[in-house]
Amino acid sequence: MILPIVAYGHPVLRKVAQDITPDYPNLKEFIADMWETMYYSNGVGIAAPQVNRDVRLFVVDSEQIINNLDDDEKNEYPNDKGVKQVFINAHVTELNGEEWAYNEGCLSIPKIREDVYRAESVTIEYQDENFEHHEKTFNGITARVILHEYDHIEGKLFIDYLKPLKKKLLKGKLDDISKGKIRVDYKMMFAK
Repeated sequence: MILPIVAYGHPVLRKVAQDITPDYPNLKEFIADMWETMYYSNGVGIAAPQVNRDVRLFVVDSEQIINNLDDDEKNEYPNDKGVKQVFINAHVTELNGEEWAYNEGCLSIPKIREDVYRAESVTIEYQDENFEHHEKTFNGITARVILHEYDHIEGKLFIDYLKPLKKKLLKGKLDDISKGKIRVDYKMMFAK
């Protein structure tokens, strides 16, 4: 089932999400709905707060980015093959490497894209959909997508990394998004 995506201005996007247990209601169906919603919306990741649930769960498919890079771009990320993965109860344990800029967007903040600086690699502890524990290091674009989605479960948005002047210049567009004055090709939920 395709779920409505919460728009900028909704309070759930600013909450620190809670860990869940294997008995979380209808977890398997919820994860399937998140995948379906993400693909329907042309996203490469989506976090539970974006579909109005304040739990520490997100899904990432960075394979679709890596597979669509041309050969020169693939050489820029030689250690990044991409992942298609569920992350439950994730907690970043380490950030490494130089921060680098990449033009990011967000399904909850449609039609705004900006350069955001993030670390080259992230080490993260998480559980998969079977609640098996993992600690892995990810690099390049995959690390960036993971960090973007991780921010959602920490109550942060990519626009929080922008300089004050840039945020001020975007204020009108952000206000329009929070008021529902925007048209997108997917279902959205606005703050009441």
